[in-house]
Amino acid sequence: MNVGLFSYLAAFIAYLALTILLIFSWRRNAAGIRVLVASISTTVWAGLATVSTVFVLSLHEALEEALQPAIQIAELARDAGWCLLMLNILELQKEEKLAGAPISKWTKLFVVILAVAISILFIAPFFMTPTTSITSITSQNDTLDSLANLSLMVWVTLALIGLLLVEQVFRNTTPAQRWSIKYLCIGVGLIFAYDFYLYSDALLFRQVSPPLWDARGLVNAIAVPLIAISIARNPTWDLGIHVSRTIVFHSATLLGAGFYLLIMAGVGYYVRYYGGTWGGVLQVGFLCAAGILLIILLFSDKIRAQGRVLISKHFFSYKHDYREEWLKFTQTIASGDEEVPYRVIRALASLVNSDGALIWTKNEGNQLSISADWNMAVPEPDNPDWSSQLLTFIESTGWIIDLDEYRQDPESYRGLALPEELISMDKAWLIVPLLLQSKALGIVVIKRSNINQNINWEDRDLLKMAGQQAATYLAQYLTDKALIQARQFEAFNRLSAYVIHDLKNILAQQSLIVANAEKHKDKPEFIDDVFTTITNSVSRMTRLMEQMKRGARGNESTDFKLSELLSNVVTRRAMHLPTPTLKTDVPYIVARADQEQLATVFTHIVQNAQEATENDGKISISLVEKGNQAIIEIRDNGSGMDADFIEHRLFQPFESTKGLTGMGIGLFESREYLRSIGGDIKVYSKLGSGSVFRIQLPCQTPVSDENNYQAVPE
Repeated sequence: MNVGLFSYLAAFIAYLALTILLIFSWRRNAAGIRVLVASISTTVWAGLATVSTVFVLSLHEALEEALQPAIQIAELARDAGWCLLMLNILELQKEEKLAGAPISKWTKLFVVILAVAISILFIAPFFMTPTTSITSITSQNDTLDSLANLSLMVWVTLALIGLLLVEQVFRNTTPAQRWSIKYLCIGVGLIFAYDFYLYSDALLFRQVSPPLWDARGLVNAIAVPLIAISIARNPTWDLGIHVSRTIVFHSATLLGAGFYLLIMAGVGYYVRYYGGTWGGVLQVGFLCAAGILLIILLFSDKIRAQGRVLISKHFFSYKHDYREEWLKFTQTIASGDEEVPYRVIRALASLVNSDGALIWTKNEGNQLSISADWNMAVPEPDNPDWSSQLLTFIESTGWIIDLDEYRQDPESYRGLALPEELISMDKAWLIVPLLLQSKALGIVVIKRSNINQNINWEDRDLLKMAGQQAATYLAQYLTDKALIQARQFEAFNRLSAYVIHDLKNILAQQSLIVANAEKHKDKPEFIDDVFTTITNSVSRMTRLMEQMKRGARGNESTDFKLSELLSNVVTRRAMHLPTPTLKTDVPYIVARADQEQLATVFTHIVQNAQEATENDGKISISLVEKGNQAIIEIRDNGSGMDADFIEHRLFQPFESTKGLTGMGIGLFESREYLRSIGGDIKVYSKLGSGSVFRIQLPCQTPVSDENNYQAVPE
């Protein structure tokens, strides 16, 4: 009976302490109310059971018998409290899974079952309550009548309902949520499982087992730490139960040392008992060695640090609200007008409440170069190898480097040699690696925070994960930057190809002058033509140089008459055979384009037709209007082309039938420009039958007044 007294007293003290913690840290939400009610009802039940045991020990049986209805009500309240808490958790889980579908019907069903249980327990005039003292059981000869059996069956049913609810809560919890709920399920499940075993044993043997009854209070007390851990871990309850990490660490150390000594004592006893003559000596030697090992373990900084991390990770709520931290981090790094490196350092520094940082990124030579700074001076290390040494270290370890720790004990970072400029940097605090698939893209040096003076394992884990996330943004930024640069070079190279093509044509004109100079240098007409050609070449080369400076091809688009532009093209190519002819019935069709570039398109097509046609052949140019489109056809009766060449090679860049004298980009450039101004070009040809180039251009509103359009330059 003394055992029963201390057992229920332990339960009363444990649940009273839990209730006090809940009252002083309660945030008044629905889950908190149910936890508090369950804890209070269990405290009352354990207290009444303790008083009942005292009455039995002091032989106040009448008082003990009078207390039985109150104990019974308290136990019903205890079971109802924990079951309603499980139902509330299950309801929240179902609402989340089923988009708000309530399961309040299960709560109603439980209330009905509870009402039936109360009716049975209080209507039965001769029932054996599970809280009946051992004395009263013995006085009734340990015999249970049918009503007592019914009473015990009610308690078994309530225990089964409790176990069923615990199982459903754990089953419906996602793996990510089980971290916060599993200890509650274990603790409450222990209470109901023990009750089920106790009452089932009473029904089977028709009497309550005194040892099982006495141990019941202790079993309920064992569940308290498990329930408290789960309450502290579950953020939705927001009960704020926090125990000092130092107290828990030292308590765990003392408990561990105690278990260690007990085991060593048992082993020492075994050595002495079976050691024969040497038993006593071996026992003393073994215990001394075990004591030295215990001292070494207790004073090992590494083991103590690992123990602190283990306790902090598994027995305490986290320091950071990771949802809020990650939302803030993502918003900072993904938005803003600044470039990505600047946003990266601001996002990482904010995680430890710092207001300054620097970022180095790896360049093409695998060296670190500064990319952005925020409220920190930029150091310039003299050692050229510091980048490779640091990158190798962080790629192999992935560590966050605490510069204060490095300054005090460089040996704690073996294999790392930081430059003096970085070590002596004012207020430099942490080095965060930016790792992408175990490869370092750079580092971030964070300024010392005025709020956070040191960091723990949780800060390191958060910074490490955030650094990896930031590395993905940085990699995308560097890739985009390289792509933009590559596109700029591509555009410049394409422009260069076009310019070289035009220069080739100009060179061909100059070469023709040189070739004919000896023969026609005495003719005034030839001299005039030379000056005209040179003037035109100089003008074209000047425009090409301007285009190279601008990095863009062409000039501003203007309105002009197509007939005049085509007439000028015919005039330019008239000195070559066969001489092209122009026919048009719509001289006032107006187009809008870069006149020089469009003239180059027509000139190139006419030149190709002349080169593919014999000197006595024919080349004709026609201009007609069809709707709001101008149709220009350039026909020749030259060698022609086959369908395969037209489809697969004619408009491909760097494809040419002229051998080394052609570049193969003239027609490609022509089609690209025509399409850019809303036009197009089609080719119809057969081998030996000549070719037709049909050019379609959008035309402006036709005008008849010659003063309403810009004249086409010669």
